Parts: sequence; structure tokens; C-alpha cells
Amino acid sequence: MTKQLDYHTIAAIFSRFRDSEPAPKGELEHVNVYTLVVAVALSAQATDAGVNKATRGLFALADTPQKMLDLGIDGVTEHIKTIGLFRQKAKNVIRLSQILVDQFDGEVPSSRAALQSLPGVGRKTANVVLNMWFGQPAQAVDTHIFRFGYRTGVAVGKDVLAVERAIEDNIPAEFQQHAHHWMILHGRYICKARKPVCANCIIEEFCHSEDKTL
Repeated sequence: MTKQLDYHTIAAIFSRFRDSEPAPKGELEHVNVYTLVVAVALSAQATDAGVNKATRGLFALADTPQKMLDLGIDGVTEHIKTIGLFRQKAKNVIRLSQILVDQFDGEVPSSRAALQSLPGVGRKTANVVLNMWFGQPAQAVDTHIFRFGYRTGVAVGKDVLAVERAIEDNIPAEFQQHAHHWMILHGRYICKARKPVCANCIIEEFCHSEDKTL
């Protein structure tokens, strides 16, 4: 069982991340908070690159809830048919757009509970929106973060909520705003599932994972 790293080691790791990339950005393309919600909801079980390819045309036509409703489910489906689970996702996009129009005057709410009331929006999606758009230090735990947190000992937990709590409890406050982006990007491009690229890892000296390739 991987042990949770101590405060000073975690601070050193995130200092290294910050020095390398002071303001990391998410890779999902969006033009406003509404399109960010839609993009993140569509990204479940799909790659960011695949979602971006599908949504460029979609968001050019529909960048507000009402425009999405005017486009209709058939129009949404046609644009996102290259994405996994596209039929259900198209239904969710239409339903969440209708709720935003009916209950929130067409505006995206800034609370986690309200965001999670929208179809297709779970805790991870809500946390991404809260972090990226509303500037809250919310931690969106995906498979990359779960793997990175366990391997390194930065955030150890048996499930997503436990890892989210470990991030909040163990990563110094000064790094909380960008923590999930640093971890996602590192997990996606360096600390890969099958064969981590440890030779290119800027925090290799702090990692004692059995999966290391050095």
C-alpha cells in the first residue's frame, strides 16, 4: 500500500510543477461557461481531443442554452456522433439546456449542488467548472489524478471522494487552485498508466512507485 507523502515533500513536488508551468490550463475548448459545462459533460469516457473536434462546429452554432435548444436533439446528435455514448449525451445536453433556461434564467450556476442537478453533470464535471471558470479550488479527480495520487503518494485514497479529500487535506493551500490541472497533465503525458515516462519526469526524485521505468 502506497503511503501518503508528508507535507514538505508534497510542497516540493508542487513547487516543481509551478516552476515548470505556473498557470496550467485545461485542454477542453470552450467559449464561455455554458460551453465549458457541455464540453466537460461530453468528455466522460471520451478524449479531450475527440470532444474538441466534435464541439468546434457545435459551439459555433450554439453557445447558449437557448441556441442549443433551437438546434434540437437531432442537430446536437449530428455534431457529437463521433463521441462515445453520443445519443445519451445529446439528450443530456438538451435536458440541461432546458433546465438552465427554465430554472436559472439561462445562466450557469456557481454552486456545486446546483451544477450537479443538471443531467450529465456529476461531481467531477461540477468541480472542473467551479475551478476553471469560477476560480474555486475545487479538485476534479479523474483516472489520471487517481493513478498519479496513488503512485506518488501525493493523494492516496480508495475511491474518488477519498482522493479528492486527500488533495484538499494534504496539498498546501497555495497550490490548490491549479493542483488538479498539474496532476491531470502529468498523469496524461508523463505518469501514464501502462508505461510511465519516468526519464522525462520533473519530480522523479520524489517518487518511489514500483511502476517506475528507471
